[in-house]
Amino acid sequence: MPFKDRAEAGERLASHLEKYRHDEPVVLGLPRGGVLVAAPIARHLKCEMDVLVSKKLGAPHSPELAIGAVLEDGTAHLNQDVIDQLGISTDYIEREKESKAREARARVAAYRRVKPRVHLQGRTCILVDDGLATGATMIAAIRGVKSAGARRVVVAVPGGPPESLAEIRCLPEVNDVICLETPAFFSAVSQLYQEFPQTTDEEVVEILQEFQAWQARSR
Repeated sequence: MPFKDRAEAGERLASHLEKYRHDEPVVLGLPRGGVLVAAPIARHLKCEMDVLVSKKLGAPHSPELAIGAVLEDGTAHLNQDVIDQLGISTDYIEREKESKAREARARVAAYRRVKPRVHLQGRTCILVDDGLATGATMIAAIRGVKSAGARRVVVAVPGGPPESLAEIRCLPEVNDVICLETPAFFSAVSQLYQEFPQTTDEEVVEILQEFQAWQARSR
């Protein structure tokens, strides 16, 4: 059954993450849509929340086709099979990585005006998105938190295709994967939801502000 919206997906995921409550985890939402899923999880676990921006690298002439992903610091994951199939040049990949890392830094700067960075060294990090497609942005995020010193990496998503989930489960950096729906036929993340509007940076900022206020009241 599809989720009503991202908030419901987060609430349903939260109950499956109860076992990490006593680890004092950090819930990291991948903007934009993943932040809407992450907030109910962090509230349920009464833990810290932050964002981790992972930008998709698009193929030439087909920007929606992911050839990888990159974080603000340049940490990248490349889908080498797709790159080889399309014969994409190293020069194009480097230009795309530089461009998307610059976009990631700009987005992070906007978020950091309302939400200070949470340090990840030695922490259990729960990475949350509103769904998987190729898994490229999640894999880049996994490598980013591991390089930042995360002790344990947990991936939590409402749904995704079996092949992407299998790839992520096999990564040595990943300790656990929680996924509620794995449709045999998967065309897009939107099929997981009844309501799937585009999320804006302004909405993400508002969620971060609301979470900061909630956390202050809860202390």
